[in-house]
Amino acid sequence: MAGIRMPPEESDISQQQIRAASAVATDLVSDDDRSVAADSWSIKSDYGSTLDDEQRHADATDALCASNFRAASDYSSDKEEPDAEVVTSTLGLQSYWDSAYADELSNFREHGHAGEVWFGGDVMDVVASWTKSLCNDISQGHSTNHVNDTKSSSVEDGDKHLSTWSVLDIGTGNGLLLQELAKQGFSDLTGVDYSEGAIELARNLADRDGFSYINFLVDDVLETKLERQFRVVIDKGTLDAIGLHPDGPIKRVMYWDSVSKLVASGGLLVITSCNNTKDELMQEVENFNQRRGEASPEKEQEVPASAATCQFRYVDHVRTYPTFMFGGSVGSRVATVAFVRS
Repeated sequence: MAGIRMPPEESDISQQQIRAASAVATDLVSDDDRSVAADSWSIKSDYGSTLDDEQRHADATDALCASNFRAASDYSSDKEEPDAEVVTSTLGLQSYWDSAYADELSNFREHGHAGEVWFGGDVMDVVASWTKSLCNDISQGHSTNHVNDTKSSSVEDGDKHLSTWSVLDIGTGNGLLLQELAKQGFSDLTGVDYSEGAIELARNLADRDGFSYINFLVDDVLETKLERQFRVVIDKGTLDAIGLHPDGPIKRVMYWDSVSKLVASGGLLVITSCNNTKDELMQEVENFNQRRGEASPEKEQEVPASAATCQFRYVDHVRTYPTFMFGGSVGSRVATVAFVRS
């Protein structure tokens, strides 16, 4: 998904414009759930697609993302009731994704298409290569600031360490991001998704493309059954989808509590989003850190000690995505940000 997002405190977009965009998005997602919601989220790629109306797809994407122009604090608060103004979409519902991946799986069986690449193939390639560079630099004890988005400074020395980096892709979908990470040199790879259809598609694609060693599991990150921690946890669009659920603000809190248990101490959380800017993701992490720091002793006894003391710290972000100027602010359609867990 591609969306235009700006930091709320710097944007000149008025509430009237936001309401107008929201109305447009509501109209778009009020038709058939599968086709319209898919138009609103996905970006076509060379991997093949069941969608063929590119202009309608682009218009829906812009309208939907404009309607989600909200501060990160709105999503990550601890208030008991959701904000009535939070925009929701069928994209936040498991029923949508089950239907979407049933279609993608059928399309794969009939035509061999891998399906949609959320955010597009170019973004996927950048995320994979940038994550590799970040892990290489950390393995070699280098500074993690201003990581090269395409390659590490000492590729040969760094690549030998990649086998020690276990990777979890939450909301893996068709699993193509893990295939790209495998091509970069990672070998301990796991993908989870709450849609059984997505996992079946991912397994079929991995077997076909020679990556049968990638582990795919049906698992809901908000109620994860995983008992293992990973050195790298990657989220490409999952937090965005969670935020579109009718209970989005509450589920985003659940997301951070759950993810904090999956990232190993000293490990990385890499989030790619089109509905949040770098600054908004950093603010959401700060909100989580504050909640964790203010947790009562009784609350801390309910979770492992390592998770109770977990906090995240900003490491770096991708700097090569195209940017544009609007209302005096510089923005990007996609943000990829890495955080290290204490």
